[in-house]
Amino acid sequence: MESIVDVVALVAISVVGAALARRLGFVAPLVLLVAGLGLSYVPGLPEVHVEPELVLIGILPPLLYVAALQTSVPAFRRALRPILMLAIGLVLVTAFVIGIVVHLLLPAVPFAACVALGAIVAPPDAVSATAIARRVGLPRRTVTILEGESLLNDATALVLVRLSVAALAGSAVGLGPIAGEVALKAGGGVVIGLAAAWGAAKLHRRIEDSLLDDAVSLLTPFVVVIVAEELRASSVVAVVITGLYLGHRFAYLLSATSRLQMEAVWRLTNFLLEGVVFLLVGLQLRSLVEHIGVARSTTIAVSAAVVGTLILLRFAWMYPATYSFYLFPRVRAREAPPPITVPTVIAWAGMRGVVTLAAAQTLPVPGENGVPDYPRNLFIFVAFAVIVVTLLLQGTTLPWVAVRLRVQANTTTEDALAEAGVQYQAGRAALEALEANADGAPPTVVDRLRALVDSRSNNAWERLGNQQQETPSAAYGRLRREMINAERHVFKIARNEGRIPEEVLTRAQRDLDLEESQLRRSDD
Repeated sequence: MESIVDVVALVAISVVGAALARRLGFVAPLVLLVAGLGLSYVPGLPEVHVEPELVLIGILPPLLYVAALQTSVPAFRRALRPILMLAIGLVLVTAFVIGIVVHLLLPAVPFAACVALGAIVAPPDAVSATAIARRVGLPRRTVTILEGESLLNDATALVLVRLSVAALAGSAVGLGPIAGEVALKAGGGVVIGLAAAWGAAKLHRRIEDSLLDDAVSLLTPFVVVIVAEELRASSVVAVVITGLYLGHRFAYLLSATSRLQMEAVWRLTNFLLEGVVFLLVGLQLRSLVEHIGVARSTTIAVSAAVVGTLILLRFAWMYPATYSFYLFPRVRAREAPPPITVPTVIAWAGMRGVVTLAAAQTLPVPGENGVPDYPRNLFIFVAFAVIVVTLLLQGTTLPWVAVRLRVQANTTTEDALAEAGVQYQAGRAALEALEANADGAPPTVVDRLRALVDSRSNNAWERLGNQQQETPSAAYGRLRREMINAERHVFKIARNEGRIPEEVLTRAQRDLDLEESQLRRSDD
């Protein structure tokens, strides 16, 4: 019973924190992190300890899966070069540079343990980076790079953590075995991800019940992770590949009802998991501080050195990694180099989060399985310090940096123009389909359908017009919502008076709700 109460309390605090964040205009992970830090020092609250399997198996897969579902595969493919430079190159360099820095400060600690710490703090977080980037309004390519980096860097970091731990326990690990292990795990993850995506796509094609579609979608990331872990492949790569493939094809695999319902289910799941994980990060601070077992000066020095190295190294990597490829004429002919402000913003968007939290908990206990003595609690504290400092420092200042460097993208007009052009083509295709299948249909029905196509085309062009005045589509939406409220009120009165059963009210209200939700979506 106590565990159920704890879970309910965590979810409730996460919901309240997210609501407060929206009211104050902050990003929810930052508010929940601060809330957890404060609650960890409330007298009487029990210590919080998160098992790494809970994060790696229970929380990380659905977060990565939904992020992959929402990622544009064509945009991801176009930005693959900078994504791989960050997700693989920067993670490997960061792990070894941090390992060298920590080993210089703590020469008695085995170098393998220092590299393990470097791999733990190397990958930026998908949740915090993309949430803040979208809120700031960064250019789409920049957001795609941050999303792609956060989706793939976890696999590189987790594999390197495992190899470093194996070396710490006495297993000989050289450069060749490391490269082979990374390639084997990543390749296995790709194969498992594609196989899982193929199987899930087959199921979705056959399923006609939207509830079963939701159930299959919710189970998919967990099944993929379990299979990948059993086969010793990269579960992160497998989940990401599955999500990218299915997200790209959901328009053809699912019915309209399933897509609408699944979007709502995943939005709620993502909202709750994000809130709980960042709250847990803050709640563990007190127990970490109390069990470090190292002098405070050493703790501060190592934490400051790691955080400072992470920030500076990301800047040192971004500029040559961005512009070195433009030395090749073929690359310059294909695309223009970005202004220097773009890699600067990407360099500053290096917030750490859920993967660092989970990976830190996997550090082995000294004395077990041949692991030599090393300051495990200090390393876990440093990992948490990196999460807290980068989220609070970079997360809160990223909007200011983007505004100062003028990296924000106003794509409203561009999007409206593109939508209007495609909507015109779609309208032509719809009219051709109508003419080809209108034989025998009442003329009034055909006229209504033609008017509907014209209305949708006109709505798209209206977005390019004067935004200061109420457009015809906006007036339509406002008036239709008032009409829907009046219709809904009449049905409720009829139900209350016993003139219609509850089932009739439910059916009518569902139709009105769908229409109203579509009106609100058009307003957005």
